[in-house]
Amino acid sequence: MTEGTTPDRLSIVWSPDAQANLRAIDRQIALDILHCIDRYLATRNGDVKKLKPPMIVFRLRCGDYRVFFKQIGEHGIAITGVWHRREAYR
Repeated sequence: MTEGTTPDRLSIVWSPDAQANLRAIDRQIALDILHCIDRYLATRNGDVKKLKPPMIVFRLRCGDYRVFFKQIGEHGIAITGVWHRREAYR
């Protein structure tokens, strides 16, 4: 990737649990989370952190919610869960 170019857009796979987590959230907050995820997929910008073992996933912070995902190859992610921050690390 050269300077001034945007990275290739990442593809996404939702686990059934992550889909259920998102459906359980208030509609407007869920839309904000989807916009946060979309921004990360398109630009790879966001508050992302690789979690320490035993968790082998990444965390994307979207306001008070955390989106957990695994990297799939170079061009994809698998979202494994979406939780409020007070429930995310239990």
